[in-house]
Amino acid sequence: MAVEGKDNHSPSATISDTPMEVMDSEESINNLHSELKSLRFRVNELEMENASLLAQISNCHCQKLEKSLSQIVITNCDSEIEGIKNEDVELVPSKNSDLQGGIKPVRKVRTRRQERVKKGYMKSLHNYPQRYVALKLMYFGKRLNGFSCEGENPTVESELFQALVTTRLLVVDKSEAQYSRCGRTDKGVSSVGQVIALLLRSKLKHTGEHANCKPTQAMYEKELDYVRVLNRALPNDIRVIGWCPVPSDFHARFSCLSREYKYLFWSTNLDTLSMQKAGAKFVGEHDFRNFCKMDAVNVHHYMRNIISFDISSCDERFGDSQLWAMTIKGSAFLWHQVRCMVAVLFMIGEGLESPSVIDELLDANKIPRKPQYVMATELPLVLQSCEFKDLNFMCSPVAEQGLMEHFTNEFKTYKLQAAIFLEALLNCSSTNDRGPSINGKKATHIPLISRPTEPSYDERLAKHKSRRTKSEEQS
Repeated sequence: MAVEGKDNHSPSATISDTPMEVMDSEESINNLHSELKSLRFRVNELEMENASLLAQISNCHCQKLEKSLSQIVITNCDSEIEGIKNEDVELVPSKNSDLQGGIKPVRKVRTRRQERVKKGYMKSLHNYPQRYVALKLMYFGKRLNGFSCEGENPTVESELFQALVTTRLLVVDKSEAQYSRCGRTDKGVSSVGQVIALLLRSKLKHTGEHANCKPTQAMYEKELDYVRVLNRALPNDIRVIGWCPVPSDFHARFSCLSREYKYLFWSTNLDTLSMQKAGAKFVGEHDFRNFCKMDAVNVHHYMRNIISFDISSCDERFGDSQLWAMTIKGSAFLWHQVRCMVAVLFMIGEGLESPSVIDELLDANKIPRKPQYVMATELPLVLQSCEFKDLNFMCSPVAEQGLMEHFTNEFKTYKLQAAIFLEALLNCSSTNDRGPSINGKKATHIPLISRPTEPSYDERLAKHKSRRTKSEEQS
């Protein structure tokens, strides 16, 4: 029997099929037609879903788009995205296999800067006037990993330069901005008087003519409000509290006459009179290699001049404990010098060491190797002020009002946190009223002079030279 619909003269016409085989063949063809119809319907559904997604993307509003390097930070760009036509949406290859055909829609957003460049009136930031400026900074160090951007982010410098770029006050690269800093505080250390200097964008022309003259109030009023502009871009724990124009030969580190540190502490079981007597021995020029973290590779002179030392009480109490502050003023300080000085003074205040131990540790000939001891914690240390000649920092009344409100709010916030911990302490005390008190065994104090010592400066330097020689020979 020939298959229906085929030419009898074709080769297939000579093939005889049983009725059962014909029925199976027709059923298979019907199944294929049904599957083809189902696939076409599914393709139509996917095309409709794709069109719907493209429509959603074309109507989306960007609230914040952060880009780095060649990309630009865009905020509140709803008004710019409105009115973008369909041709601003294009399909590009995607690694996401969940998207139809391995492609994804990309919205081409035209920023204000791009519009200005297109219209021909966007000029380079390098064309703006610049002036050399000193900034006075406050920062709370608990969240920050030190001041220098060489550390792991966040640091004070990383946050500060991000704000400078965001506000477009930095018109050149950092390496070209004549940047300098007065002090390099460690992780956790705070400041209310750190000073930096760098070139910033200016609103005034010919600022170089007034670089070496005393600034007038009129000059301040006509200039950009650096304090207000930067504080709007900085995090809550960093603030600029003043600015001042400086001469071209100014350097925040080498032009500084003195630095003053404060170290806050609770006076529980401490003999503050003995600490004051011992601290007075620091005053003058001494070798402080036994009161610092030695860096024999970069630092070769350990003589430092301490101008004044004082211990005074603060207007803060908690129970029987009074808050005190050590104020140490010097021309310059070594790495971790203040925290090492405070650690030894605490031992004296606890009665574990005699005030005369200061004299012994200051004698590098008698004790050339620093005894091993743990330096004081970093959180209570504050860089209080940096002294310069003829440097008068100022800020506008509006910026000053903003600073007062900000510091007041931050103070209240930390007071609330302290109140919560006080409640926890009171609740903990009430639950332990009925139980016996458990006193841990106090560690035995080893006198500083009898402790193991660190390598001396000469030993460290010799070890470094030996390593460098081996490295050169291998290379």
